[in-house]
Amino acid sequence: MKQFNVTGMSCAACSARVEKAVSSLDGVSSCSVSLLTNSMGVEGTASDSEIINAVKNAGYGASVKGASAAAPADDELKDTETPLMKKRLIASLGFLLLLMYISMGHMMFGFPLPSFMEGNHVMMGLAQLLLAAIVMVINQKFFINGIKGIIHRSPNMDTLVALGSGASFVYSTVALFAMTDAQLKGNTDAVMDYMHNFYFESAAMILTLITVGKMLEARSKGKTTDALKGLMKLAPKTAVLVRDGEETEVPVEQVKKGDIFAVRPGESIPVDGIVIDGESAVNEAALTGESIPVDKSAGDGVSAATINQSGYLRCEATRVGEDTTLSQIIKMVSDAAATKAPIAKIADKVSGVFVPVVIGIALVTLIVWLLVGRPVGYSLARAISVLVISCPCALGLATPVAIMVGSGVGAKNGLLFKTAVSLEETGKVQIVALDKTGTITRGQPEVTDIITAEGVAEDELLRLAYALEKKSEHPLAKAVLKYGDEKGVSADEVSEFKAVAGNGLTAKADGSTLTGGNLVFISKQAAVPEKMRSSAEELSEQGKTPLFFTKDGSLMGIIAVADVIKDDSPQAVRELQNMGIHVVMLTGDNERTAKAIGAQAGVDEVIAGVLPDGKESVIRRLKKKGKVAMVGDGINDAPALTAADMGIAIGAGADVAIDAADVVLMKSRLSDVLAAVRLSRATLRNIHQNLFWAFIYNIIGIPLAAGVYYKLFGWQMNPMFGAAAMSLSSFFVVSNALRLNFFKVHDSSNDKKRKNVLAESSNDTSEATLKIKGMMCGHCEARVKKALEELTFVDEAVTNHEQGTAKLTLSGAFDEKEVKKAITDAGYKYIGTK
Repeated sequence: MKQFNVTGMSCAACSARVEKAVSSLDGVSSCSVSLLTNSMGVEGTASDSEIINAVKNAGYGASVKGASAAAPADDELKDTETPLMKKRLIASLGFLLLLMYISMGHMMFGFPLPSFMEGNHVMMGLAQLLLAAIVMVINQKFFINGIKGIIHRSPNMDTLVALGSGASFVYSTVALFAMTDAQLKGNTDAVMDYMHNFYFESAAMILTLITVGKMLEARSKGKTTDALKGLMKLAPKTAVLVRDGEETEVPVEQVKKGDIFAVRPGESIPVDGIVIDGESAVNEAALTGESIPVDKSAGDGVSAATINQSGYLRCEATRVGEDTTLSQIIKMVSDAAATKAPIAKIADKVSGVFVPVVIGIALVTLIVWLLVGRPVGYSLARAISVLVISCPCALGLATPVAIMVGSGVGAKNGLLFKTAVSLEETGKVQIVALDKTGTITRGQPEVTDIITAEGVAEDELLRLAYALEKKSEHPLAKAVLKYGDEKGVSADEVSEFKAVAGNGLTAKADGSTLTGGNLVFISKQAAVPEKMRSSAEELSEQGKTPLFFTKDGSLMGIIAVADVIKDDSPQAVRELQNMGIHVVMLTGDNERTAKAIGAQAGVDEVIAGVLPDGKESVIRRLKKKGKVAMVGDGINDAPALTAADMGIAIGAGADVAIDAADVVLMKSRLSDVLAAVRLSRATLRNIHQNLFWAFIYNIIGIPLAAGVYYKLFGWQMNPMFGAAAMSLSSFFVVSNALRLNFFKVHDSSNDKKRKNVLAESSNDTSEATLKIKGMMCGHCEARVKKALEELTFVDEAVTNHEQGTAKLTLSGAFDEKEVKKAITDAGYKYIGTK
């Protein structure tokens, strides 16, 4: 996405105008304009010059953003608007107070005036005209932008303000000339009537109050980018490179991939790298939100902007510049702010016609009050009130400010939403599909149980297993070795080591023959008592893998190994279910092991025997039932992450998975899936509140300003109060969005349960069992399963090659012709139904 700075926008009507102008260009596939950051993201083949010219022709200015959209320059986010607004406001207030003293203080409260004004009404009027004109010159930006909007046939908020203030000033000036003529003719009564028709103070007050609102809005808008600015400030400016044994400090931009850099205690790590020497604890809170330091040693990865706390580290640079993790995070947060959420389209449609409609209402108001016999001054005041109370800004800011703050809160907590769409849609998911390995489980097998044979000590069994597995490269062997290291086990080197077909190992040690493997293999080497077989069966039912070990033909015992579930997985699954989300676990394990893990985690549904390329079809099937989020961390999860309505990648996973996902969790914690859903729901709730306020404010405010309620309740509005209300409406919307900064993403106390779509649809399902000929193995089962589950009326197919059956769960009418065709096309024979 190419990003541009856009200048001259003042409200949602402006951003809608720019978006429409650029979107109409040939070669532009999508365009999103952010009123909040005064930026525009464009995708397509159109050239920069074409895009910039289109913006200029629409009446605004544009320039290409920084050298890189991945990491916007800090000065691009600097709040330059508030200081300028502050100067304008101070100057405006000074002259406005003088004007109010003359117009209100003297007239209403009898405050003294200079002698040359005392009793000279024309001089008082001229003084008011001069002071109002000065305030108008100070705030000339409203008139310049407003008139430009009219010229380019795209009226905006500045147009409304300019018309309101300008009409007050022009009408008052006409009244002043008429009063001068009356005074020259000696018509005292007419002079006093004209004095009461001066609206110079309204003209100046409108501009000053709008400037107050704009300054408050600018200050609040500046705070919405604090998270992004905070991330950018984390980036180290220098790095210490090690060259020929010498340490040299250089700007971080000069670090290249493969360079060796040193990091002393207390220093920030400049770029992503791998530790090649040294040990230390590194604080990664800046990237993950996790305050507990992580131990690092040779071979471990480190990220830019994390802080080395204790030891001296030498590292090799692996990612530099825009490729570092920090730069990618900044890019994601920046892109999320530059894109537009689907809900924003409502405000965009209204904003596109809002200002012309308001101008039309103001004209109708003026005409109606004149027709009913009201004086010109009264009628004009009602029309001006309509112009200045109408606020397209609140509509335009309702969504982007909430998206920006929500993205920033997510980044602080290690939750990265790539676009505004992902931030809005994550909270709407109804089904969460979890990859088992590395997501629900730790992804690394661990020793869970040790059962020794009669008369064998646990230490003896461990030493035997440690010696034998030391030569193996199997993942289960690493679990045994890790456990042995933790227990301080040591063993002599074995000889004649051999990995035997049938899942077994053999070796010699001190003249003894050692063997290890599964029950089938060991049963051929030694007698296995029934008690041990029962224990092994129980372990298997719990999802564990029992490893048997023998010495010289005698069984020594069993060591059970399993990929254990993460500590927070059961709690996370329960909380997802409490939010009304159906939780599914996907795994390539056999059904017995999968169900054991699923029972421990407490998931609603287990789908086992899913081959890597089969996850995508499972996701497509689940999407028939509701909005699906896929959570995974591996390369084989990438197609499923892309196929899901919302792809969520565990941050410790593969780069391919992260690239394919819509949301990235920097920490490998399942509880962060909940946090992402909560934050999305909170952001969407905030957007709804903002839009409600913006719409209801205009729906109530415009009729009030027009005098619709006058006959019923006697209510009418002074234009100055209308200007104040307009100012506060935008400030209210931005302030409400800033409340998201206090949202606690890991607090489940306010979770609101929604309907579980699968629980409701389960009553409508039926089943059918098919007889199939030709299935010979697990691969055959998977092929038939995939073919059947692609049928629209099949929710799930459980195949069994031993029984030659396929049990179908149906969500629609059973079509035998379609079933037969699917099975035949897969290469098997359909016999019929049971």
